[in-house]
Amino acid sequence: MKIPKTSDIAGIINKIAPTALAESWDNPGLQIGDPAAEASRIMVALDPTPDVINSALKASCQLLVTHHPLIFKPLKSISTATPHGSLIHKAIKAGLSIVSLHTNYDIADGGLNDLLARKIGLASCVPLKVTTVRELVKLIVFVPVEQLEQVRSALFPFAASLGAYRDCSFAAAGTGTFTPLDGAKPFTGTVGDLSKVAEERLELLLERADLARAVKALLAAHPYEEPAFDIYPLLNEGARLGLGRIGRLSGPVTLADYAGQLRGALNAPTLRYVGDPAARISKVALCSGSGASLLHDAVRAGADVLVTGDVKYHEARDAEDLGLAVIDAGHFPTEIIMVQEITERLDQSLVMAGYTDFQVEACRTELDPFRI
Repeated sequence: MKIPKTSDIAGIINKIAPTALAESWDNPGLQIGDPAAEASRIMVALDPTPDVINSALKASCQLLVTHHPLIFKPLKSISTATPHGSLIHKAIKAGLSIVSLHTNYDIADGGLNDLLARKIGLASCVPLKVTTVRELVKLIVFVPVEQLEQVRSALFPFAASLGAYRDCSFAAAGTGTFTPLDGAKPFTGTVGDLSKVAEERLELLLERADLARAVKALLAAHPYEEPAFDIYPLLNEGARLGLGRIGRLSGPVTLADYAGQLRGALNAPTLRYVGDPAARISKVALCSGSGASLLHDAVRAGADVLVTGDVKYHEARDAEDLGLAVIDAGHFPTEIIMVQEITERLDQSLVMAGYTDFQVEACRTELDPFRI
């Protein structure tokens, strides 16, 4: 029986949405709780509201995973005399840890904006506003021919993709030499004698953020006591990550028809749009939650429409002036879709990591605060 700890789940979440991607004003990660505490029952929700926390406690959960953080700004006090302080106090007293993944999940490859893009029928999506360009490094390691596949397989999970191609590497044959000294325990050869070994020079591209884990995997898989490897920084650009997405529909539709399609796809009770109902839409920009600040980015990218939430009156007027259609599908409908997705991804990741005693469930009590 293997039970995950809060830190184990936080680690999985950090792989899904690295905290380094988050906006500077944001506060994702462990909000409250003991990283070493066991978390056999986990609930996933959009917001850490009183109703959600009560649902988690009723389900005997030890961990609540949310999109919106419980704590955004530094707290001067935690008093039960305030609603926020009372909520924090209640969770701590009950032993409920809370971990959040916010703008880091919005920005991450395969994150919330990619999920929203799939929901609303977009293809060939790229970030609308690039905030991060991943640094690349080249890892070169020298491996005995017989162990090449063993080491390469250990490193493939960390290899950077080249466009639509994964598991990219290069190997070239050569001869390695070494003389083991006193105290050495060579995999092959004899202490004091020069050894010549048929080796392969194995090369892979890695994202710099994955380098430490890749080297750890390399050392575990390599047969040598002291593997020889080189790491080179590169000028090549890695993956471009950022806020929002822009992509294309399979065919043009009118703005009014597309708004109707979105209402059904997002299960939104209603939505608002700005623009000519008969305008033809094919290139779509989006940003889950509140994305009206990306109006100009959408125009620069050549979008016909921006799909987002929380659009204000003057932002709608700005969109009219810019000639950009806008669909306000609401903050809640464009983000609640993360709950089922993260529930499934956590469950799959925990199974793959070998954990056996756990349960991940989606919170089913959340409602949009707006009534129409």
